[in-house]
Amino acid sequence: MLIEYKKDNEKVAMGLLSYLPDFKNLENLKEEIKLNRNSDEFKLYLYKNEDNNIIGVIGTQINRSFIIVRYLSLAPGFREKRYEKKILKSLANTHPKLTVTAVPEYTFLIKDLNNSDE
Repeated sequence: MLIEYKKDNEKVAMGLLSYLPDFKNLENLKEEIKLNRNSDEFKLYLYKNEDNNIIGVIGTQINRSFIIVRYLSLAPGFREKRYEKKILKSLANTHPKLTVTAVPEYTFLIKDLNNSDE
């Protein structure tokens, strides 16, 4: 289940983001959190698994027609295609009027979303 980022989840979000190379630097990480907190265009979502544990984070950019996946980070132990697909399907269901797409580094996720071999 996707939940929109809130300040209450900041430490969890920062921890998950820190697995990504771009956010290993604390200043970059803080800037990203600030960007998502202060913008309607950039949204951060956390993903809760069946046990209600937050295991992933997905960063998006939203415009009139698209929701663009900027990055996706999963906790160690949950880095499986099935979780990636669940997160993307939840994102698509959360924004049914928008087309889900991705920045070039994450287009493989969209291809996987369209393959229903789950």
